Amino acid sequence: MNLQKMFEMQKVLDDRIIKEKGLEGQDLLPNLILALQVELAECANEWRGFKHWSNNQQPNLTKKVNCVACYGSGDKNVRLLATPRVTCPVCHGSGKVIDSYPLLEEYVDCLHFILSIGNRLGWNDTDTIDGVVVQHLISEKGFDTAKTFSCLLSIAYGFHFSNVEKRTYISLFTTFFELGSKLGFKWEQIEAAYMDKNAVNHQRQQEGY
Repeated sequence: MNLQKMFEMQKVLDDRIIKEKGLEGQDLLPNLILALQVELAECANEWRGFKHWSNNQQPNLTKKVNCVACYGSGDKNVRLLATPRVTCPVCHGSGKVIDSYPLLEEYVDCLHFILSIGNRLGWNDTDTIDGVVVQHLISEKGFDTAKTFSCLLSIAYGFHFSNVEKRTYISLFTTFFELGSKLGFKWEQIEAAYMDKNAVNHQRQQEGY
């Protein structure tokens, strides 16, 4: 995973937002910390594994919506009001297509804010982070997934205080990638999803988001 590239891409996006929104000179760190906590909670919500009260504790890996080519009918000819029925080549007759990957998308949203926090504090030494992340993942803490989420929320909360050290940020990063491993994500998946979402965020700024 090219962390240096992602730190740089995030800085370009954050600098653009600050300039276009007129936020120069403002302390945005508290907003970034809260945003990370919100995104971690949203990611946990898509994971669903902590919901012992629900019959559905399976992660939301994909989200299906009606196929726009056949209006969800599965019939290629539905637009033409023609017969006979012909299987839609887009959805293969199911009427549904995969529109998004909710769990991965929420996970990557968290990554955006972790990168932003690192850039904001000047803690984007990728050589140090790369080494510790790899070493950490070889010997994971042994927390279950729910506790890993809680651990991340706790670490993020600690960033509201002025005496936070760089090693705490590295712990946030390593625990975050440990979570990704527990959720079944490969580094290549995470990087590709980050690149896609970064492009979306730039587009949103262009459109006046």
